[in-house]
Amino acid sequence: MSVPNEQMVNGYQPTSNLPAPRHVGLIDVLWTVAMLVIAGIGYVQYSESLDFYATGTLFGTALGLGFLGWVWPATRWLVGVVAIISTFAVWQYNILGADGPVGRDGLAEFQESTFLFTYFLSSTAATMWMVALYFLAIPTYFIATLVRSNYGLKVGSALVWTGSLMGFVAFFTRWREGYLINLDYGHIPVSNLYEVFIVFAVFTALLYLYYEKRYNNRSLGGFVMLIIGISLAFLLWYQFDREAHVIEPLVPALNSWWMKIHVPANFVGYGTFAIAAMVGIAYLIKQKMGGDGPNDRLPSLAVMDDIQYKAIALGFAFFTIATILGAMWAAEAWGGYWSWDPKETWALIVWLNYAAWLHMRLTKGWRGPVMAWWSIGGLFITSFAFLGVNMFLSGLHSYGEL
Repeated sequence: MSVPNEQMVNGYQPTSNLPAPRHVGLIDVLWTVAMLVIAGIGYVQYSESLDFYATGTLFGTALGLGFLGWVWPATRWLVGVVAIISTFAVWQYNILGADGPVGRDGLAEFQESTFLFTYFLSSTAATMWMVALYFLAIPTYFIATLVRSNYGLKVGSALVWTGSLMGFVAFFTRWREGYLINLDYGHIPVSNLYEVFIVFAVFTALLYLYYEKRYNNRSLGGFVMLIIGISLAFLLWYQFDREAHVIEPLVPALNSWWMKIHVPANFVGYGTFAIAAMVGIAYLIKQKMGGDGPNDRLPSLAVMDDIQYKAIALGFAFFTIATILGAMWAAEAWGGYWSWDPKETWALIVWLNYAAWLHMRLTKGWRGPVMAWWSIGGLFITSFAFLGVNMFLSGLHSYGEL
């Protein structure tokens, strides 16, 4: 049974007022060159500690930032400010640890005696700023949408940008703090649920900001930030009830360069799937209230349908890459590409779900409410794969359990 193409039923076309594609200019080239030069300086300084894979990750990240700066110029400011603040914080930490690790007590004493680190620059303080700013963005977006305040919507965007900035600062300072506590504790902070919830929040927020700019509409911010707020409420419980923010040594199974690329790729997928689901909720609410009209507060149904499609397509691509990387990591760590571990099985279920969503969209022309409901259902499937498996099932990935 096929679902009628809603664009024919309601008479709208799935188009939006998108800006014309940007052409590569001199600033884009200079930005990419700057990223490569900075990566080269890092390589020269730390070449003894970098193997082939780490070197590839370093320069691949530089090229990725160069490309991102071309596609989305606003990220240049974010990268620049994050680099300045994080470099200052790490520089101060390097002075503290000039003679080697200082231990957990030494690190805590330094943070408590230094105003900037007590309230802004320590990983815990920066995370709390991120949480507060993201929480403030939720009512700001909703209220501004209801009263049609463009200024309020801009404030909401500013809160999300600033929260993302603090999230990245927390990420880089936590990375350095691990080495200050103990050299064996140092690792990229994407190894447990506390750390990856921060990654999820920041990635989802930035991906939303991209679509906000791409479609020149901020009225979906409240919906997207709501799911981020729910994840951060869990993060706060996890921190204060389970003391999950305490930096611990890396689980041996995670001591691999694969983690640096597998986890971020996964969370691009998780973030876009979450965005698609929340846009689906907005879609259904608008349709229930009569659909497109002269007094719209939300984007048109066509635009929201297009955002869902673009988000899921991007997320599916990254989730596919992450799954392949995970299989290669498993072969190195456990001797086999696939073991039907609960986490792997549910990752496959997530992949099949969105593969089917895209298949029905592209081959059968499905659009409208059925796809909105499907994207919402997909969020529950993804949430169980991300969190539920850790809570209720055990397996090779049980190091992420609550």
